[in-house]
Amino acid sequence: MWKGSRKPAPARNNAVKGLILSGGAGTRLRPITHTSAKQLVPVANKPILFFGIEDMVEAGITEIGIVTGDTGPEIQAAVGDGSRWGAKVTYIPQDAPLGLAHCVLIAQEFLGSDDFVMYLGDNLLRQGIAEFVESFEADHAESRAEDAKVPSAQILLARVADPQRFGVAEIGADGEVTQLVEKPLEPKSDLALVGVYLFDRHIHDAVAAIEPSPRGELEITDAIQWLIDNGHRVRHEVLEGWWKDTGKLEPLLEGNRLVLDMLTASNSGSVDSASVLEGVVVIEAGAEVINSKLRGPVIIGEGAKIVDSTIGPYASIYFDCEITDSTIGNSVILEQSRITGIHSIADSLVGKQVEVRKSQREPHATRLMIGDHSVVELD
Repeated sequence: MWKGSRKPAPARNNAVKGLILSGGAGTRLRPITHTSAKQLVPVANKPILFFGIEDMVEAGITEIGIVTGDTGPEIQAAVGDGSRWGAKVTYIPQDAPLGLAHCVLIAQEFLGSDDFVMYLGDNLLRQGIAEFVESFEADHAESRAEDAKVPSAQILLARVADPQRFGVAEIGADGEVTQLVEKPLEPKSDLALVGVYLFDRHIHDAVAAIEPSPRGELEITDAIQWLIDNGHRVRHEVLEGWWKDTGKLEPLLEGNRLVLDMLTASNSGSVDSASVLEGVVVIEAGAEVINSKLRGPVIIGEGAKIVDSTIGPYASIYFDCEITDSTIGNSVILEQSRITGIHSIADSLVGKQVEVRKSQREPHATRLMIGDHSVVELD
């Protein structure tokens, strides 16, 4: 169960659409992403993409376009038409990952002349985007009332310790964004682009005007800089809560920990008298816990079976998994995987339908069958 579960906000008078980017190859999470979309990797047993959809709906945005790449059919099967969230979803295929600004370019028919929020599908935000949207609309209304220049874009920023790794915003004395620099060697601020943007119709002029970067992509930073250079206002908001780009293992596991800390205990499965539950434990429908210890925060997915094992803290076991005589902590285990006789699994991401078991063969040795781009650490 979720603390303070998010409820859809009432519809607003001014149309604001949503554009969620769910393409990309997910190279930093291989081999998981060889066969699955990175945006569908679950955090606390919920696909990361679903958090973004919920953030949109909470902000009153119910017309959502999702840009997809090679994993489009999988994403479409998982999300459907959006009706479960009270939204209407349109799918926009991108033939190749040609940049964030290219996503805007190919989504122009869907977006029309409406304002829209663009959201990276592998982002996790603690505070959502409702206040972000409201501040943009309030500035629009105030500027029109005062016959002042209205903002054409708004970017969400976060203070980071290592701005050299990010796109960085420079802010003028008037509080407006003056320049965006991609991974500067000598950053002039510690304000990094988070991956949530709000644009009006002028962004379409910008993405049509810019040229591909040296890496062959249409960069959204170049499009925003075009707006600035052509006299448009670009305002910003600084993120107050946590933010995680879950495209790599370490931040994905950290995101899992942060979201697990937001859960409240519930039990819709079965737990025998020999088992012990400590802290916040969520057991979903049809799950069984037998002679095991669950150390929260932990979530056990639908139909999972935990036998003679210790799970947690900070472990998410997805649906229909079977864990026997094993110890797992600070890890995410995807659906329908079986782990038997393995102790001290930690800091791990295990793919779907994986089997990990203790070998009974002699001589004792480590026997591996590992896919491309894997990382294995052994004692």
